[in-house]
Amino acid sequence: MRVIAKEDGGRVAEPCDCQHQRKMYSLLRRARIPQRYATCTLDNFQRTAETAQAFVRVDGFVNSYPGAADGTGILFTGTVGLGKTHLAVAILQKLTLEKGIPSLFCDYRELLKQITNSYNSKVDVTELEILKPVFETEVLVLDELGAAKPTDWVWDTVALILNTRYNDKRTTIITTNYPNQRAGSLAATGEAPARHAMREETLGDRIGERMWSRLQEMCVPVEMKGPDYRLGAKRARFS
Repeated sequence: MRVIAKEDGGRVAEPCDCQHQRKMYSLLRRARIPQRYATCTLDNFQRTAETAQAFVRVDGFVNSYPGAADGTGILFTGTVGLGKTHLAVAILQKLTLEKGIPSLFCDYRELLKQITNSYNSKVDVTELEILKPVFETEVLVLDELGAAKPTDWVWDTVALILNTRYNDKRTTIITTNYPNQRAGSLAATGEAPARHAMREETLGDRIGERMWSRLQEMCVPVEMKGPDYRLGAKRARFS
C-alpha cells in the first residue's frame, strides 16, 4: 500500500502498482499454462501471410473483450504446427495480465486422464473437484479437442463440459487438429465407399454430432493454414 496526502490535509491508502502486478501474476499462475507455452504472447507470434487473418481476429477479440461477446469464444482449427495453441495461450496471457480475467488452460487428453484416475478408490480427488474449475473459470482454453479416442464416455464428458459452459455463458477457446465439419460429412455427399473409408476424420466424428453443433453456437471458427513453422524453427536452430 502507499499513502497519498489529500488536499484537506488528510491521508488515504491505496494499492500500489506492485500489488496490482502481483495479483495479475497470481491469476496467471492459477491459469496453469504449461511451461512449454509460458512465453507465448501476441507480440512473439510468428505471423505469415496464411496466419495473418487469424492474428487479426484474435487481436480484435482480446482488445474488445468482453464487449458484446456474451460468452462467445474461438474455435481454432488446422493441422499441427500452425500456432493454434500459441494464439490460444496468448489470449489467456493478455486477458489475465491486462484485464485481470480468471482463466484456465486444459489439455483435453490430460483432463480425461485426470477424470478417469479420480474413479480409483485410492485417489482422494473426485471428478467434480477436477471439473469445478473447468466449469467455473471465466475463460477456458481446451487444447487438442478430439485428440482422445471417441467413446460414449468421452462424448458424455465433452457434452458435460461444453453444455455447462454454454448455459453459464462462459467463454471457451478451443484448438483442434480436426476439420470443423459434422460427423460423416463427406459420406453425406454420396462419396464412393472406398473414398469414404479413407476420408479424414472430422471434429464431428471425434466429439459427436450433437456437441459439434453446440460448438458452432459457442465459438467463432478460425481456420489456420500454412506450413508447420515448428519444423522451420528446428531447421533454423540446427543449420
